[in-house]
Amino acid sequence: MRLATIRTAAGTTAAQLDGDTLIPLDAADVGALLASGDASSVGVRAGAAIVPAAEADFAPVVTNPSKIICVGLNYRTHIIETGRELPEYPTLFAKFAETLMGANDDLAIPAVSERVDWEVELAVIIGTPVYRASAAQARAAIAGYAASNDVSMRDWQRRTLQWLAGKMFSRTTPVGPYLVTADEVDHAADLEIRCEVDGQLMQQARTSDLLFKPADVVAYVSTAITLNPGDLLLTGTTGGVGDARKPPVYLKPGQVLRTSVEGLGECLNHCVPEKTAQ
Repeated sequence: MRLATIRTAAGTTAAQLDGDTLIPLDAADVGALLASGDASSVGVRAGAAIVPAAEADFAPVVTNPSKIICVGLNYRTHIIETGRELPEYPTLFAKFAETLMGANDDLAIPAVSERVDWEVELAVIIGTPVYRASAAQARAAIAGYAASNDVSMRDWQRRTLQWLAGKMFSRTTPVGPYLVTADEVDHAADLEIRCEVDGQLMQQARTSDLLFKPADVVAYVSTAITLNPGDLLLTGTTGGVGDARKPPVYLKPGQVLRTSVEGLGECLNHCVPEKTAQ
């Protein structure tokens, strides 16, 4: 099953992909659909028109997760290019719902940063509440997966030992276009992930290379805090980030950022100048 959150004249709505059309469902977004406890029992939204997928205005697949937890170092290639040793435990940081953006939304390059970087990532979306989970329980709690990009402002990220400042910029994290249920992609065990800038391949890896697998991350995080339906976990990026290149390369207005995960779809974001207050 493929689920999306789309924008309509009446507001956002969860929708299910059927062939090449999206059928609006009676839930405000995919997060609300999952929180209902039985997504399969949620009916079609009365009076809402079916939307061709090619014409849909995709919102973030979950619009208001109570938590966004990210893994900072999780592919060996990225760990090596940063000069660090393999971590014993997942390196975690948090983001906020305001950082999320739709799969095809314009990416406004912050005027206050000169080092805007890309990070293709596999996103994990929680389907049922989970706390102190075993690996099996954690796996069962995953509703599905999505493509994402943890766009990072490296100059802000490096200002202190904590990474949050470079990760918290509004509308800089595309997620979507779909939540693809775990059964359709074998729990994302071996999917290709790719990031391109203006058609040039910058990152390419397979999710089988993840140091900490999705269920491992869910179980680890749930040891400390309850994960709720619609919560989002970003599982880390692979080698090839712009900041580690020699010389470094960063995103600029006018460029096109393409983020794709095999079987899940892609985010295609045009980089534009940030609109500053007059």
